[in-house]
Amino acid sequence: MTQLFVTVEIATCFLCSITLRALATISAQVLLNGGQVVSWKNDRGEELLFMSSKANWKSSKAIRGGISVCLPQFGNLGSLFHRSPRNKLWSIDSCPSPRDATSNRSSVDLLFKPTEEDTKMWQRSFELRLHISLGPGKLTLVPRLRNTDNKSFAFTFSMCNYLSVSDIRFCNLTLDLFFVDRVYLHTPANIAVIDHEKKRTFVLHKEGLTDAVVWNPWEKMAKAIPDLGDHDYKNMLYVCSAVFENPIVLKPMEEWKGRQELSAVSSSYCSGQLDPQKVLLYAKLTHPQK
Repeated sequence: MTQLFVTVEIATCFLCSITLRALATISAQVLLNGGQVVSWKNDRGEELLFMSSKANWKSSKAIRGGISVCLPQFGNLGSLFHRSPRNKLWSIDSCPSPRDATSNRSSVDLLFKPTEEDTKMWQRSFELRLHISLGPGKLTLVPRLRNTDNKSFAFTFSMCNYLSVSDIRFCNLTLDLFFVDRVYLHTPANIAVIDHEKKRTFVLHKEGLTDAVVWNPWEKMAKAIPDLGDHDYKNMLYVCSAVFENPIVLKPMEEWKGRQELSAVSSSYCSGQLDPQKVLLYAKLTHPQK
């Protein structure tokens, strides 16, 4: 944990949080419960992540909003969302990732180790680490999963991002122009979400996460979700970096590593429709393909 820019505090009487700061107004808030990022603010103090107006801050379960990590499935055991690490207590990793001494980014390393009860449920033994770093304009998450079992296992993985948008009706996604609830396979390394009203573009860069999920409940479904306000759907877009189609297989003591970087850039094009390809040019310049 980079001590200079990091504070640990009680977010509520139920939850302990870690706050990362890059400059006076750039910040990110991370909960130890679920290892969940619940806030990311830019240099103007604007919130970039969506949080439900009915978010339950007193529950041990994941809060609807922010960024969360999910292991949806192990092998053929089916969906185990109720036992996911996003609903469990994490700890600050005592063996953090090496840090560049010249970096101006603040960071924290989190660790999740399953309990005996979890191991019996999953029938797998593993360690999941998450490196979260914050810098001007960028929020980076690097997950690492190590197989500490005596046998190989397969798993899928996802990083679920609730992005804050002005109005879902006036947003475009470079994967598709129209979207409700879809899984995209073999997606590009860079995905852009264009908010025409705010003239802001989110660029999601991912490595080791070949697939993507896009979701918005829209009006009818939003009313059926207990922890989501009836009109919250207008101001959110759920974009998930994932590995779904081809599960990752780890042999004993092998480790898998992924990476997701979120950037929020202001658009200088203020009239008409923005060009997604021009937006992606920014991502290609900052993340050239090898």
